[in-house]
Amino acid sequence: MPEIKKHYRQLVTLFLSLALSSVVHAADVRVAVAANFTDTTRDLIAAFGASTGLEAVASYGSTGKLYAQIENGAPFDVFLAADSRRPELIEESGQGVAGTRFTYARGKLALWSPVPETFEDPKTWLKSGDFARLAIANPRTAPYGLAAQEVLTGLNLWEDLQDRLVRGDSIAQTFQFVATTNAQSGFVALSQVRAWEEKGGSLWLIPQSYYSPINQQAILLTRSENNGAAHKWLEFLRGDTARGIIEKFGYETEN
Repeated sequence: MPEIKKHYRQLVTLFLSLALSSVVHAADVRVAVAANFTDTTRDLIAAFGASTGLEAVASYGSTGKLYAQIENGAPFDVFLAADSRRPELIEESGQGVAGTRFTYARGKLALWSPVPETFEDPKTWLKSGDFARLAIANPRTAPYGLAAQEVLTGLNLWEDLQDRLVRGDSIAQTFQFVATTNAQSGFVALSQVRAWEEKGGSLWLIPQSYYSPINQQAILLTRSENNGAAHKWLEFLRGDTARGIIEKFGYETEN
């Protein structure tokens, strides 16, 4: 059995390497990015290239799935998670460089629908159950999904709404459920609403006291400890230009 598991891990690593190689082979720095940070990262990559002449390429997914890929040897240089727990685990396991972990953004959760007047009083609307589907990200793999679970639990609605919840593998998929009206509303990242090309709709910016802080942390992976471009990417993330971009998308940053 141990040999089978070892062989399976090797196959997974090989598959990931082949799948990613066509995308990341020419990049100076390869970044695994939590799905909620997709639009922000695109702007950051453009600004990073303009200021340094270096190329960064990102792969997006739920924090939990990216963490599993890194554990299995996926060829990333830097991990931008949507929480602090996975980067901490990577650092503790020796797969992340000690001292490089920091909070690059603090996320905000919103209840959103692209349809105006879907709800006026969001808590009353949620308690009414006057909807067929409510979208959330999978709380096991997506920190924004865990935050949504905390909100619904605090409102004493988590159990009552189980048959109406549709779970996205990532916050990106969750947003798509709502944007395409396959769900009447959903818990998404505020940054996604900010980046959405259409305007209007119904939005409740959920008080941050309703859920644990979404401290999104970055860490340099040990396999790329000597990659100068990866160090420059992390340095760039701490700078004023990057912070301005991050805040534009609705995140908070640390001083």
